[in-house]
Amino acid sequence: MRDRGNIAQLGAHAPDYIGLIFYPKSPRFIADMPPDALDGLPSGTKRVGVFVNAEAGYIRQQVSRYRLDLVQLHGDETPAFCRVLREMCPVIKAFGIRTEQDLTGVLSYEGSCDYFLFDAKTPQRGGAGVKFDHSVLAAYSGTTPYFLSGGIGPEDISTVNAVADSRCVAVDVNSRFEISAAYKDIGQLERFIQGIRTNKIGNDEQDR
Repeated sequence: MRDRGNIAQLGAHAPDYIGLIFYPKSPRFIADMPPDALDGLPSGTKRVGVFVNAEAGYIRQQVSRYRLDLVQLHGDETPAFCRVLREMCPVIKAFGIRTEQDLTGVLSYEGSCDYFLFDAKTPQRGGAGVKFDHSVLAAYSGTTPYFLSGGIGPEDISTVNAVADSRCVAVDVNSRFEISAAYKDIGQLERFIQGIRTNKIGNDEQDR
């Protein structure tokens, strides 16, 4: 997100996380958003900076400027790079998933990240609004907790609540809740958040 008023509206519903895109090629790029645009967020909402193949120095600058609580990596970052960033803050590493075979490379990141994020595998770096078959995650044999992503929309409350995996600790939603790029439909998000919180999945962190 990047609109001050829209961020404040979302903050009233106390989401667990808010995503800020630091990828210039994304239509949701944060651009020159001033840090004080986030002042309307409650203290319990964690700020997540999303990066794609960014240099560590640039990431550190943005973590400091926007007081980011976590970084989410959507590029070709290595386990070693993730470990470097973990010295600064927790790391979420995103993986595009279509089949069970796509999970084979995930295990090499065990111990290097705090969370994984399983998204739909597309040519884009996230935000495509495309779903994937969640049943393939039954083949995930790791212990790192994960965020569930990939085209999740307002109609998917029952599908998300049906996930019975304690490693699934959060649900990442984005484009399917947008009025325009980086501008969220707060009413839709409110109903979704309440629907998920009514029937919790995994641990206590379950919406974003």
